[in-house]
Amino acid sequence: MSSNVPPKIPRRGMMLVLSSPSGAGKTTIARRLIDSDPLIRLSVSVTTRPRRPGEAHGVDYYFTEPPDFNAMVQRGELLEHARVFDNWYGTPAKPVMDSLARGQDVLFDIDWQGTQQLERTARDDLVRIFILPPSMRDLELRLKQRAQDSAEVVAKRMARAADEMSHWAEYDYVIVNFDLEEALDYVQSIVKAERLKRSRQTGLTDYVSALRQGQ
Repeated sequence: MSSNVPPKIPRRGMMLVLSSPSGAGKTTIARRLIDSDPLIRLSVSVTTRPRRPGEAHGVDYYFTEPPDFNAMVQRGELLEHARVFDNWYGTPAKPVMDSLARGQDVLFDIDWQGTQQLERTARDDLVRIFILPPSMRDLELRLKQRAQDSAEVVAKRMARAADEMSHWAEYDYVIVNFDLEEALDYVQSIVKAERLKRSRQTGLTDYVSALRQGQ
């Protein structure tokens, strides 16, 4: 008896990187993507920066002190790490590798520095997306409206934005966030296409072999 349920072909997960200047929308897109797709989990970074209101340890970040962070670097426990605005951020390696082996995609909300390090250590698993703002004026307005940072920090983020955007050509895909829903739809389309790449469908060889044998 034939089944109406299609067979599940084993695949390896991907490292999906979203980068952008602060305020361009990557964090909102990341959260929406995770909420809509159970096969995607967020990579939880370790950081030395202070916890913001509403953030939870182990959920938003693993908050730690600089000596402990440095120890993780020395032990080779981080896939990537970078200093951003006087604080350190890094990605614990083991949970990411375990997820990829299970066929689960891991989403990274990191900057170009971390992306470059991932490119050197895990290029075959990497899918890089850069989010651009519609304009610098719009970017500044978003930073002020979210009311998370002081005027001084907003000014620093704006000053850094031009340098961050200069790395757009290092990414596989570039999306201008004119409209959040449209940008999210673009990212979801990229995810669907990347999952179908032959190199990620690790079970294809056995599946095709079975088809040829009439199974």
